[in-house]
This record gives sequence, structure tokens and C-alpha cells, in this order.
Amino acid sequence: MLKVERICVDYGAVKALRDVSFRIEQGEIVALIGANGAGKTTVLNAISNIVPSACGSIVYLGKELTKLAPHEIVKLGISQVPEGRRVFGRMSVVENLEMGAFTRNDKEQIGLDLEKIFQRFPRLAERRKQPAKTLSGGEQQMLAMARALMSRPKLLLLDEPSMGLAPMLVEQIFAIVQEINRSGTTILLVEQNANMALSIAHRGYVLETGEVVLQGGAGELASDPQVRSAYLGE
Repeated sequence: MLKVERICVDYGAVKALRDVSFRIEQGEIVALIGANGAGKTTVLNAISNIVPSACGSIVYLGKELTKLAPHEIVKLGISQVPEGRRVFGRMSVVENLEMGAFTRNDKEQIGLDLEKIFQRFPRLAERRKQPAKTLSGGEQQMLAMARALMSRPKLLLLDEPSMGLAPMLVEQIFAIVQEINRSGTTILLVEQNANMALSIAHRGYVLETGEVVLQGGAGELASDPQVRSAYLGE
């Protein structure tokens, strides 16, 4: 579904990504783990072309993404849930969700999708008219995910969905991620909580200072001594 080959991203003199390669098959949850500053968010931003790649290629369902504008990439079926949620604080829950459908013009289907979202996220249904800034952290994370789903993505890029949430809410968010995947959406998950990420992923990649240093099945990575000592706190 997605093939990333030898991409590089530079921030001035800083090499954020160096020759990063990986692939995602349709239907998978793929976890990208690593320490702060390893380049995980930069990988997602490169796929969405929010930051340009200095070299390499990113091919999604046969199409090269590095020459496309971010909104064109959304239209192709890739949606990103940014780190820190980035909801539109003064806008209501419904307005935020409608913003997620900005590339679509099928009004009737958008209305049906809104109702599906409210079935999947009952908490958002209860707060549909509230400004997004009045929601709790967990509710804002649900809103950010729901907003991304409104574009009907085939591939969802999730950036640190558990950040700043209480453990009980983290479990709830990860259960929602699995449910989204079961309903047919492929997921690339960037997550500092490596334990949780590998517990739901099919495969994973470990990023260190802008390079992929390990890859394998999620269970294989979770039992790797190097991963356990560096990322799982053992």
C-alpha cells in the first residue's frame, strides 16, 4: 500500500531523516517507535508532504507523493492525526468534524458519516455543540481521530495518540484504534508508549536519530532485548 524508500529530510544543517525505508501492507497496523527526537513525526509529515523530502521516494498505491500538495494527498486517501491533537478550539465539535471532510462535496454522505462518527464516539455526540477547547484531553484526542476519519482515509497516520492521557483513557484510545483498523483502515502508528503500540500492531520499525535500526513482527520486537531495555523500561 505504501512504500517509503531511502527518504531524507533536512531542517537546515540538521539531518532529521537519513535513508529511511519501510513498507505498509493494506489492512495492517504498523508501529513506528523510538525516543523523542528520533524523527518519528518527521516521517509522518514527509508522507503528508507537510515537510519536503530532500531525497528518496514515497509511493502510495502506485502514486509518487513527494511532488503532491498535502490536500491532494488527503484526497488520495491518507489522513493524519497530528501530535497534540490540534483541534480548532473555538469551533464546535460538529464544525471540527465538518472540517475533516473539506475535500469532499457529497453532502448527503457527509451527513451519514457524521452520524456514524457519533455512534462510534458517543462522548462526542453528547458534546456536539460545545467548542472543542472545552473538551477534556481524551475527548479532544477522540475528536482529532474522528475529524481525520471524516475524509474517509484508506491509510490513517496517527501521531502520539496516548500523549498526556491517563492510563485508563490510553486503553480506550487504543481499543478505538484497533476498531478503526478492523473496519478496514490501514494504520501507521507513531507512539512513545512502545508497550501499547506493539501490543496492537502487526509489525514495527524502530527509529534512532533519523534511521531505521530494527524492524520485524510486533511480538518479535517486543521480545527483543535491545528494544526491551531501550523502550519498554526493562
